[in-house]
Amino acid sequence: MDKNGLSSFLLGLGVGVGIGMLFAPKSGQETREIIKNKAGEGTDYLKTRGTEFKQSATEWVDKGKEALNRQKENLTDAMDAGRQAYQETVNRETPNAEGSAR
Repeated sequence: MDKNGLSSFLLGLGVGVGIGMLFAPKSGQETREIIKNKAGEGTDYLKTRGTEFKQSATEWVDKGKEALNRQKENLTDAMDAGRQAYQETVNRETPNAEGSAR
């Protein structure tokens, strides 16, 4: 849930509570209990969604780290292969250079 979604949820919750209080056919004490319970439900909902969001974010971070490590390994392998090819090329040319100098 993004910042705008949370703001909209809280605004809707406030408006709903206000309208509920205006048109409630129950006594003040009963209405306050209902409002208290609904606010508790809203808090529980936000806690649940927050926990889910945190878990999702953690999973995405872990996946990102794994992808970064794979790319780092690929780059290291490519650099090692390049070094080896360079060394092989240099080693092949060295005897020829000595042979042509004679």
